[in-house]
Amino acid sequence: MTVWLIIAAVVIVLLALSIRIVKQYEKGVLFRLGRVVGVREPGLRFIIPVIDVLRRVSLRIVTMPIQSQGIITRDNVSVDVSAVAYFRVVDAVKSVVAIENVHAAIDQIAQTTLRKVVGQHTLDETLAETDKINSDIRQILDVTTSEWGVDVTLVELKDIQLPETMKRAMAKQAEAEREKRAKIINAEGEAQAAAALGAASDTMMAHPLALQLRNLQTLMEIGVDHNSTVVFPAPLMSTIGELGSFLSREAAAATPAKVVPNGEPAVLAPR
Repeated sequence: MTVWLIIAAVVIVLLALSIRIVKQYEKGVLFRLGRVVGVREPGLRFIIPVIDVLRRVSLRIVTMPIQSQGIITRDNVSVDVSAVAYFRVVDAVKSVVAIENVHAAIDQIAQTTLRKVVGQHTLDETLAETDKINSDIRQILDVTTSEWGVDVTLVELKDIQLPETMKRAMAKQAEAEREKRAKIINAEGEAQAAAALGAASDTMMAHPLALQLRNLQTLMEIGVDHNSTVVFPAPLMSTIGELGSFLSREAAAATPAKVVPNGEPAVLAPR
């Protein structure tokens, strides 16, 4: 009876040691006597105790922050750049056999690649062409990590820290650029206004009364908005007299005429 109990206990222990569970987001790399014999899919798996070793490898996307790097750009400006990389294992066997610690290796190669790529660009290019820099870093990492069974899905620059002196210089440059645009816009407005005034003066030269009518309209607007005394300039008063003479001539021209016996027309006086 005791022997059977011992045998049952041994069987239970061996059975417990042989059971492995591979999760849905994992794959298992099976080593038998130190050699890779295959990959085990997710689910309940059995191994030979002592002889077999099952290494589980996660296939989920890993987010790896790349710590800030002190980099000197191509135009000799010192900046601190940090980034973040996203990668996942696509070949479980390579990620276990080809390299000892894939996460540490990607972290180190990402730091060196970040310094190399950013150092080839000027400060303005680094600030304006982040998409191109991200793509260049990702391509370089893909070439290296593909041998490890890893696919780098995305690399993004996260933060770019500039020296305080450079920040002040860039602020002055931006302010000067805004002032330049304001002066250009103001000059263009003055040019357009001068052209419009020139066209208006040509029209008023062709119609002299238009200027005086404009003056009368302006005086009327001033009188509506403010209770003030308006001094009429002398040319305006003479123009008003000329306007009266013009209206009188127009009325006389519109009055019908009758013929007297000697054949000379006579103007009929209004009744």
